[in-house]
Amino acid sequence: MSHTNLLYHIVFATKERAPLITHELRSALHEYLGGTVRGLSGTALEVGGVADHVHLLVILPPTIAVSDFMSKLKSNSSSWAKAETNGRFAWQSRYGAFTVSESQVKRVRSYIRNQEAHHRRTTFADEYAALLRAHHIEFDEAHLWT
Repeated sequence: MSHTNLLYHIVFATKERAPLITHELRSALHEYLGGTVRGLSGTALEVGGVADHVHLLVILPPTIAVSDFMSKLKSNSSSWAKAETNGRFAWQSRYGAFTVSESQVKRVRSYIRNQEAHHRRTTFADEYAALLRAHHIEFDEAHLWT
């Protein structure tokens, strides 16, 4: 038997970063995302976000590639959210998935829980670029959202 602890901080936004995740939709969407993670044999440790994006801290099994997991998570949750919003919902095609050390779980959970306060001080675009830089991921800011 293999022993794994594959922790990921996952971030993705609504299409064109539109503020589609209303306060009325937010809790149910976060619950749906957590349930979808469980349905894909993962564990959702934290789900949060604001009107234009979500953050998840998840443990994934070694049997599913991150890209396959993300495809299924976004597809399932987008279909559900479209039904809840009369077709007015979509995710952007891209996402960020960053590995997390067990020693940083508490910090990442707190970060996800405090998204509303965090975004009183910074935009999602600045936050996402900072995450990419912190994880040493090269990107072209001019093409980040295309």
